[in-house]
Amino acid sequence: MKPSSLIICRCEEVTIEQLEQAYQTGSCTSRQLKMKTRASMGACQGRVCRQLLEAWVHDKKPDSPRDAELLSYRPPIRPVTFGQLAKDES
Repeated sequence: MKPSSLIICRCEEVTIEQLEQAYQTGSCTSRQLKMKTRASMGACQGRVCRQLLEAWVHDKKPDSPRDAELLSYRPPIRPVTFGQLAKDES
């Protein structure tokens, strides 16, 4: 597997290569990359990939402040297991 084909966001299947392309076209912050590639906009709402995306941006621009444009994520109101969902069949 080539490093450029590594998936950063599993929900939206965003690869490092896609981040690179967006970065080259002027999307330089986490938020801009999110809007351009949909990274961290999937089912998990960034709970899985948000830190990876922010670390990737920081690696590109180490001089920039790390919390310049941090991404938000939306946790569920309360976590629910698949077993609980299966029991709720009425």
